[in-house]
Amino acid sequence: MERSLNKQLENSFRANWDNPALSDYKGITLHYRDVARRIEKLHIVFELCGVRKGDKISICSRNQANWGVVFLATITYGAVAVPILHEFKPGNIHHIVNHSESRILFAGDSIWEQLNESEMPSIEAAILVSDFSVLYAKDQIVHETRAHLNEYFGKRYPKNFRSEHINYHKDSPEELAIINYTSGTTGFSKGVMLPYRALKSNVDFGIEVHPQLGNKSNVVSMLPTAHMYGMMFEFLFEMAVGAHVHFLTRVPSPKIIMDAFAEIKPDIIIAVPLIIEKIYKKKLQPIINKTAIRIFLRLPVIDQKIQRRILGELVKTFGGRFKEVIIGGAAFNKEAEAFFRKINFPFTVGYGMTECAPIITYAPWDNTRLFSCGKAAPRMQIMIDSADSQNIPGEILCKGDNVMLGYFKNQEATEAAFTGDRWMRTGDMGVIDSDGYLYIRGRSKSMILGPSGQNIYPEEIESIINNMPYVVESLVIENKGVLHALIYPDFEQAEADGISASGLEKKMEENIALVNEELPNYCKIATSKIFPEEFEKTPKRSIKRFLYQSIED
Repeated sequence: MERSLNKQLENSFRANWDNPALSDYKGITLHYRDVARRIEKLHIVFELCGVRKGDKISICSRNQANWGVVFLATITYGAVAVPILHEFKPGNIHHIVNHSESRILFAGDSIWEQLNESEMPSIEAAILVSDFSVLYAKDQIVHETRAHLNEYFGKRYPKNFRSEHINYHKDSPEELAIINYTSGTTGFSKGVMLPYRALKSNVDFGIEVHPQLGNKSNVVSMLPTAHMYGMMFEFLFEMAVGAHVHFLTRVPSPKIIMDAFAEIKPDIIIAVPLIIEKIYKKKLQPIINKTAIRIFLRLPVIDQKIQRRILGELVKTFGGRFKEVIIGGAAFNKEAEAFFRKINFPFTVGYGMTECAPIITYAPWDNTRLFSCGKAAPRMQIMIDSADSQNIPGEILCKGDNVMLGYFKNQEATEAAFTGDRWMRTGDMGVIDSDGYLYIRGRSKSMILGPSGQNIYPEEIESIINNMPYVVESLVIENKGVLHALIYPDFEQAEADGISASGLEKKMEENIALVNEELPNYCKIATSKIFPEEFEKTPKRSIKRFLYQSIED
């Protein structure tokens, strides 16, 4: 395989010049030739405005075709991309732009309205993502370059810009490509430094496990492209193989997602558990819980017929053409996972993190195991820091081409992230079976020590609570030696069923009583509290646990 990521992108652009590349769902479509032209124009802007190789360029906007153009223009120029989640608060964005030492900020219009250039003294220009107009510039040359860009482009390519004109920065494996800031579930943002080898290894992983994907393939991009999971497997990998990416430019509600699947019929689906679980709870659970269906599901022959029918409807819901649904980013609800496995739905659960750009483990859907997240990905190794890695959970350690360089301007955190022999500490707990399959047991930092030294993994208790009636999501915390459940209920469903506020509280108390029946004494929930709104999430839709640890019962 080609060793350089940018060379791989060059080859893809040339080979797929007239094919569609990036679309805004229900909006514009850019072909590979259009993307290449826009990249070249941005390279002219960078060059004339004095951007050097290695300079940082921040991108903060909703998913859209031009987000992809800016990102590709940045890395193919040899600058360092700093993707910023558009949902971050203005203060977070100011901090990331400053901390990363970004010289240029590409921003969405609604985002720029909330920002203040005086709070970002390092930036020399701010450019609107949607049309590349100049929002702010310290030097007049930026305005002049943008005003005469077509003229400069025409002079450079008087006989039209053609595929043979593409000549991108020659990257090297250890060279810094991206600084990706993530506010993880147990702490505040750190700038993860990802080299080209990590991006290249993940792109090659995609090619190796799904070689059928290519320039006839369609993918729906519904995860944030500012986060590594969405960026890598709903965008960058696709660009390297000539696929067509359809960006959902609005908040991806289940209805919008299902409509897009039905229309686009994606060849592969990348998802977080929340999306799949919503489909399971809203569409399948009500059917399964019907008395007649529950009886039929106990009868072997009828059971198989019902399962095939449910499977057919589910496959149709996802567009009907996909080979596999890859789920990652957070823990999958065990009940939902068991049911999907039972009906033979083609899904798999992977495991990764920003620090590995992001893949650590994976197994194809027809060669995985229930509740496992696969085996070590190609060019990666995993081990468990435990005396008995098959039975006693320990911290998951990993090593390989996907692993980060460290945290930007944070040597202390970088040193803490690695063992003496350079295994990276994931902060997650797990076990590995005799065949190398990994089973996650929870975050090591969220693990709670029981009254007699027992290890309590709140995620496992939350998985049970989340399956109770009228529960959307929950968070289990420890306070004064006992466990408390914070619950965000399904207010809409409760109202539709005529349940009052006091009635909903009583339902939650009944839920906790039922949950406690399934738990050992040291894991029992002492109290529950209803939360009026959804818990704040990280880009990969994990609850920011650290925000809720000090809440009193």
